[in-house]
Amino acid sequence: MKIKTKLPEWGTSIFTVMSRMAAENNAINLAQGFPDFNCDDELLELVHHFQIKGFNQYAPMQGVPALRKSISDKIEKLYGKHYNTETEITVTAGATQALYTALTSVVEKGDEVILFEPAYDSYVPDIISNGGIPVYVQLNPDDYSYNWDQVRKKISNKTKAIVLNSPHNPTGSLITQADIRELEKITRGTNILIVSDEVYEHITFDRQKHFSLSSSEELAERTFVISSFGKTYHTTGWKMGYCAAPEFLTKEFRKMHQFIVFSANTPIQYAYAEFMKQEERYLSLGKFYEQKRDVFLEEIRISKFKIKNCDGTYFQLLDYSGISSKSDMEFSEYLTKKIGVAVIPLSPFYEDRKSRSLVRVCFAKSDNVLKDAAKKLQKL
Repeated sequence: MKIKTKLPEWGTSIFTVMSRMAAENNAINLAQGFPDFNCDDELLELVHHFQIKGFNQYAPMQGVPALRKSISDKIEKLYGKHYNTETEITVTAGATQALYTALTSVVEKGDEVILFEPAYDSYVPDIISNGGIPVYVQLNPDDYSYNWDQVRKKISNKTKAIVLNSPHNPTGSLITQADIRELEKITRGTNILIVSDEVYEHITFDRQKHFSLSSSEELAERTFVISSFGKTYHTTGWKMGYCAAPEFLTKEFRKMHQFIVFSANTPIQYAYAEFMKQEERYLSLGKFYEQKRDVFLEEIRISKFKIKNCDGTYFQLLDYSGISSKSDMEFSEYLTKKIGVAVIPLSPFYEDRKSRSLVRVCFAKSDNVLKDAAKKLQKL
């Protein structure tokens, strides 16, 4: 029996491919974006506490009230925007589910959705599977800043939404206040919606600040703001995130959410709600990962790699043009199989799949692992 696939150009994601290759070749895995260290013991104890107390059945579809309140309080304190806990915040089974749900709730056949390349790999399949048409705008290749003139040229009467990601995976660039002002101008007087992927919101470096789209009164009224507990609390395997959006968008979001997952993990929601009271846990995250970035960069500077600027996330781009003329896919396979360090090639983040002599490494690893990986890469 044959069926018509909704995603004919997609197979297994590059993250799964490279992690499998790392395991098969006993390579250090700097490919997939997850920490190799555990979360806080207190958070584990809180989860266990709520499990023992019997919080093991379905949570409310929109999320437990205590966690929605903690999310609302955090957003208001950091970004100055109040979201109603009953009508504007939804807890999800990870940010990837939230992204899919947001796009599914608004994108119809023939709608155009603008996104910026290099782009995280779930955006385009989410758009296409809903009959939408992805419209690509490339970030400036030198510093991965936004080219708003190009955005203006790409907007049409079919433009339904714009997808943004800051801090940006895979480049580590940040949206600026000037960018927010430009986006306000571009969307003013239109019905264009925004999906803002802010899962690395607490991971910025060198005293730089994350500017959430919720901080713009004008943009917040048309935006799904999506974030992740997994990235913040070193618990990516728990698959927990949330979406904050105005009531009219949340209403549509929840219509889809209830039939995709209905609700997210109950005891973990209660644990996060309690743990979020310790604000320093997430406010200190940038310094924590900045130290790890610097450990890796200190070791890699003596190599032949050219280091791209990294202002946020826990990913670092390396330019290998001075080392090899291989495509990024070939070079990544070579590093994994022959050098013993698994990385992610950048070409899968682009629609044209062209090699740009860049690879992405994840530095959410223990310092010893980072140093060991860097020593292997120094030999090239």
